[in-house]
Amino acid sequence: MTSATDPRRALAATRLIATDLDGTLLRDDKSVSDRTVAALAAAERAGIEVFFVTGRPARWMHVVSAHVHGHGLAICANGAAVVDLHAGGEVLKVRALAHDTALGVVHALRDAAPGTSFAVETTAGFYHEPEYSAPFLQHNLESTVAVADAEKLLAAPGPGIDTQVIKLLAHHPELDPDAFLTVARAAAGGLASITRSSPTALLEISGPGVSKASTLALCCAERGISADEVVAFGDMPNDVEMLNWAGTSYAMGNAHPEVIAAASGRTVANNEDGVAVVIEQILRELPQRTG
Repeated sequence: MTSATDPRRALAATRLIATDLDGTLLRDDKSVSDRTVAALAAAERAGIEVFFVTGRPARWMHVVSAHVHGHGLAICANGAAVVDLHAGGEVLKVRALAHDTALGVVHALRDAAPGTSFAVETTAGFYHEPEYSAPFLQHNLESTVAVADAEKLLAAPGPGIDTQVIKLLAHHPELDPDAFLTVARAAAGGLASITRSSPTALLEISGPGVSKASTLALCCAERGISADEVVAFGDMPNDVEMLNWAGTSYAMGNAHPEVIAAASGRTVANNEDGVAVVIEQILRELPQRTG
């Protein structure tokens, strides 16, 4: 995180906005407010690129696909995939989790936190164990390709020799979410990147070094955009690395304590259009770029 001595000057230098979705850009009812839609469109008209950077898989991006203009790209699955929303969520880049690494994480978490169940997110779809019961599965928000033990799903042919694992999901029915994350990182943090974005004890596991921040940095480098020219928004632990990397960053009013500690600033809650509030401020400062 870059320390800006003049916050207004930092906002005036903005070339890219990177925002999380759930709990950040989206309201609790998963809608995008009219104010936020208008702010996103105004930012892109002003020449600022907008990236949605989320833990969601590409197929869950329909809630915002109509609000990406310009390049139409989004970073999904906590940095494991870059998708083209103009092309119906076509995956352009994958930073996969190796099957054998995923198996190593499964074995480590079975030992460290008995009762953990697993699901596998791949380029071909979603697979899970019989015991897996994360909230989105319970509410039929997910279309399952196959049900089997993780060891079978991750061993060839499993989900398919040609299928890339985007992330592993681990759910515990009893542990506190932050406590589960601590246990998992101690047991398997040397094998993979482990984080969380759910209010439940649901962990998201990606390949080593894969995060929202690292993939955003790659996308920015391709465009000649530096970290100091990025403004980022988030609310949960899976946003911490991105907020630390961006030159200017905001924790939502509803953010997790780790996010508040990582961000350089704070805005109001997602239900109060906190992202739009800051974008409107950025647009007010833009004349200072050339003035």
